[in-house]
Amino acid sequence: MSEGQPEWNPYLKECPTRQVLDRIGDRWTVLVVGALRDGPLRYTELARRIEGVSQKMLTATLRALERDGLVRRTVHPVIPPHVEYELTDLGQTLLPPLDALEAWALEHISDVLAARKRYDAATAGKASRPARGPRDEGRAGVQAGVQRSQRNSEQRTDS
Repeated sequence: MSEGQPEWNPYLKECPTRQVLDRIGDRWTVLVVGALRDGPLRYTELARRIEGVSQKMLTATLRALERDGLVRRTVHPVIPPHVEYELTDLGQTLLPPLDALEAWALEHISDVLAARKRYDAATAGKASRPARGPRDEGRAGVQAGVQRSQRNSEQRTDS
């Protein structure tokens, strides 16, 4: 690290590196960068390639990527306006790590699905019961007290 340069630490809440990790770890970012790997695309082409992305999320993701210098937006002066998005040189540097993540996901998806199945089988029925923590115990005590008061009140009116 050169002298005078801040020491970055993504584990610190306010560190800009955390924001960058949040950006590149976002599912839409991963898919947009992957879709743009082969060259520029128009907005509608991107939307078609990335199934399930809403117009709002695609627009927000593209703007954020442009702001971070990962995507370039080019407006061609024709009627109607023709806008293309492409990876910048900086954006291109994301391809190798994203390729590694994609390869990992493809290689290990069977293991992940099997783990999910085991987990779901082991926790079946537990999901229907609410988790009980200290706050819940307090509520349970209050509820029990209310129920006792109601029973006592009913018994007095019956006498």
